Amino acid sequence: MNSTVIDVTTLEPLTHEEAMRLQAAELDRTLVLLRSLSESEWAAQTACPDWDVRHLYLHVLGACEAGASMRENAHQMIAGRKHRKTHGGPLEAALSNVQVRERADLSPSQLIDRMSEIAPRTVRWRAKTPRVMRRLKIEIDGPVVERWRLGYLIDTIYLRDLWMHRVDTTQVTDHELELTADHDGRILADVVAEWARRHGQPFDLTLTGPAGGRYTVPGSGAAESIELDAVEFSRMLGGRVAASGLMATVVPF
Repeated sequence: MNSTVIDVTTLEPLTHEEAMRLQAAELDRTLVLLRSLSESEWAAQTACPDWDVRHLYLHVLGACEAGASMRENAHQMIAGRKHRKTHGGPLEAALSNVQVRERADLSPSQLIDRMSEIAPRTVRWRAKTPRVMRRLKIEIDGPVVERWRLGYLIDTIYLRDLWMHRVDTTQVTDHELELTADHDGRILADVVAEWARRHGQPFDLTLTGPAGGRYTVPGSGAAESIELDAVEFSRMLGGRVAASGLMATVVPF
């Protein structure tokens, strides 16, 4: 953990190029983890309702394949909207349902093979998204209801989703979560900055562990003091663990 206290208001957001480098590295770490899983670990229930580890990565594979193909992306959007019209709920959940359902016959080894093939293509296609398209606004209806720039979805949310699912997997298997300050610490610093913007209150935050750090936003009122393991902090904001106070602020993953 870095002992330097960082004023969160000085943190620069992820650039598109930085986000693509982090996604490429995160996909590499994901594949290393998946290749190490035993047959029983693929069937381990995760914190995501109704999903074991295999279902989790059928969703990730589907998102990656949509990211590498305009045709597949359009297909998933049409199928997701159809599912939402029939079953209700947010579009994000409907898309996940489509991704898992359409890949449900894949074995773990087949899933790994397809992930290995699509991962670099996904990053290349996302990296080439034109700036004008990245500025387009899209309607989001879960886990928050708001409008996002497409670039935020491509750069930030897809990266966080990959990272959090690696966390989900190590939580229910015997594998240690690989964490480094330059990779995981940067992802989490960006999460802290968004969390601060969303709640708008002063705080002093200490995140422990290899991806941790010390963060503050000074203010005229009393600053809430929080000390947590860095991964547990992210799990709380991502809805995996019950939280209260400023930690109940939702940050999309």
